[in-house]
Amino acid sequence: MPTITIQYYALLREQRGLSEESLQTDARSAEELYAALQESHGFTLGIQHVRAAINGKMQPWDTPISDGDTVTLIPPVAGG
Repeated sequence: MPTITIQYYALLREQRGLSEESLQTDARSAEELYAALQESHGFTLGIQHVRAAINGKMQPWDTPISDGDTVTLIPPVAGG
C-alpha cells in the first residue's frame, strides 16, 4: 500500500488538527483520497470547494497518486 504525505490548509487543517501527516492508502486518485479523508475525518467541505496539488502542482481530481507523493489539499481561504 502506497505511503503519501498529506498537507492540510485553513479549515481542513483546523478540522483535522494537523497541518501534515503521512498515511498509507489504497486510494488511486486525489479524488478517492479526499473522499476517504472526508469520511474518516469528518471534513465538511465538498470536493467542489477544495483544490488538490500533487507534488507542488495543481492537478485535476482524477490524477493518479503514487507512493511517495505529497498531496496538498487547499480549501477556500478567507482574508480580512
